Amino acid sequence: MPLTHVQLRNKFAEFWKKNNHKEIPPIPLVPQNDPTTLFTGSGMQQLVPYLLGEPHPQGKRIFDIQPCFRSQDIEEVGDNRHTTFFEMMGNWSLGDYFKKEQLIWFWNFLTVELKLPKEKLYVTVFAGDKKNNLPPDDESIKVLENLGISEGHVFKYGPEKNWWSRAGVPDNMPPGEPGGPDSEVFYEFTQIIHDKKFGEKCHPNCDCGRFMEIGNSVFMQYKKVPDGTFQDLPAMNVDFGGGLERILAAENNDPDVFKTDAFLKIISEIERLSGKIYENNNKSKMRIIADHLKGATFLIAGGVRPGNKEHGYVLRRLLRRSAIKMYELTNGKTTDFAEIADIGVLKTYDGAQGIERKKLQKEVVIIIAEEIKKFNLSITRGLKEIKKIEKVDGKIAFNLYQNFGFPYELTEELFREKGQEIDKKQFVLEFNKHKDLSRSASAGKFKGGLADHSEQTIKYHTATHLLHQALFDVVGKDIRQEGSNITTERLRFDFASTLKPTEEQIKKVEKIINIKIKESLPVEFKIIPKDEALKLGAKSFFREKYPDMVKVYFIGSASSPQVSYSKEFCGGPHVKNTSEIGKIQIYKFEKIGSNLYRIYAK
Repeated sequence: MPLTHVQLRNKFAEFWKKNNHKEIPPIPLVPQNDPTTLFTGSGMQQLVPYLLGEPHPQGKRIFDIQPCFRSQDIEEVGDNRHTTFFEMMGNWSLGDYFKKEQLIWFWNFLTVELKLPKEKLYVTVFAGDKKNNLPPDDESIKVLENLGISEGHVFKYGPEKNWWSRAGVPDNMPPGEPGGPDSEVFYEFTQIIHDKKFGEKCHPNCDCGRFMEIGNSVFMQYKKVPDGTFQDLPAMNVDFGGGLERILAAENNDPDVFKTDAFLKIISEIERLSGKIYENNNKSKMRIIADHLKGATFLIAGGVRPGNKEHGYVLRRLLRRSAIKMYELTNGKTTDFAEIADIGVLKTYDGAQGIERKKLQKEVVIIIAEEIKKFNLSITRGLKEIKKIEKVDGKIAFNLYQNFGFPYELTEELFREKGQEIDKKQFVLEFNKHKDLSRSASAGKFKGGLADHSEQTIKYHTATHLLHQALFDVVGKDIRQEGSNITTERLRFDFASTLKPTEEQIKKVEKIINIKIKESLPVEFKIIPKDEALKLGAKSFFREKYPDMVKVYFIGSASSPQVSYSKEFCGGPHVKNTSEIGKIQIYKFEKIGSNLYRIYAK
């Protein structure tokens, strides 16, 4: 029997614990204090400061299993492997072991623990970059040879495929940027016949679908220096990430991730409600519904609500795309399918990754049902709009897609019944124009990975600690942080409160912040046991789980934590003294939901 998603998580955790790694809990899907990304898109996102040299509270060997969400490739969902929501299993060495240990361990995990057939595994390594005088990764090649991997199963690629840095290939890296070679493992699905339109010969990075990447070990080995050359980093790190769903697919020996037990209940519910089976022309539609409902459920569990901006817009888009596909599956019926999220998603993940079905069941079903009900009205309005159109073209088809969520295929079918054909090239042109604009507008929102922190952003981040404590002192002790978003232009702070703060209280909060800034209080941190931090009254973000050892920032004095003005769980970065922040002005205060409020300051 193939492994279940629960069994795979357990095996991964047990393996790394056995090899002296400490588990760190996952961070929320909506990350805190990171303006560079809307959602947590990788396991290493929480490790930003530690990969840059700060000591981690849990030591030099750590691992996690991180729920992730990426909306960049939402249009790709529908094939056998793309998903918006996925789980990233990761392990890290922070200046401890390096290539030899990592490659051997991961190979043993796949072949000994999971018993994947060696003959179906392929490994890629860095072939070198002559232009930048970067040598081939012979060290990794030697390790792989000693493991007994045949030469025909080791492939060498240049920096476009087997090099990692935040800036991409070595040529694009600015001075001071860390980077290094990586080694990817692929699983071969021999039942897929190579399509020669992708090249004469198949290979791991071929796009024909025969190979699927299941894990990537990044070796942060070099730093680019001002003269354009590369030097070894004083402390070298390992950053590994493996997709849980893809490894399950390899376990199944089936390239369709939607046939793993992470999706089986969801697909089954879609089949039941639609009266269709998961085969042939229904696959793509059902995959989109399954993926989007899973992503939507996890976003709702993380506190996101449908809206027209940022996180809320992404959630709304997921649900609307699901509704369209269900509409197509049911031949025009506007079906309420919110229960799929409960029976399919919540039941599948109950007890895993922070999902508690009993607690979330009612909330998730109500939110999804209401959103779908609203959108079903939009579909009806869209059909009325179509009746008004005498002659259709690609631009009109795109407007129907953009304004009413009508897929091109549905519009095409409806107008074909009227005896009209649509210029698809014109539709694609309009679609690509919109996509380019969207990408430009969201530049910097989906960077992920190691984030840059400007001086002003660090100041605002430190100011949120003062704001949090001041709200606690002035408004009441039931104040609870719900999130923040910080840019170089302003800080935004969301919080929950049973009583709405008055204008007078907000002015008082602002006054206290500026008093504390003028007092020139030191900002220091200590790594201490979580229980000790809680006893000291350190504030935490309630949606986040914390390891046994935590980093706590004190505004006052870390050596005298009892008298510090602010104590808060946080990874950083911060200013060293509150005087560096400068004057803070609260320029906007608003209610954003039931007992939820938002402050803007600069």
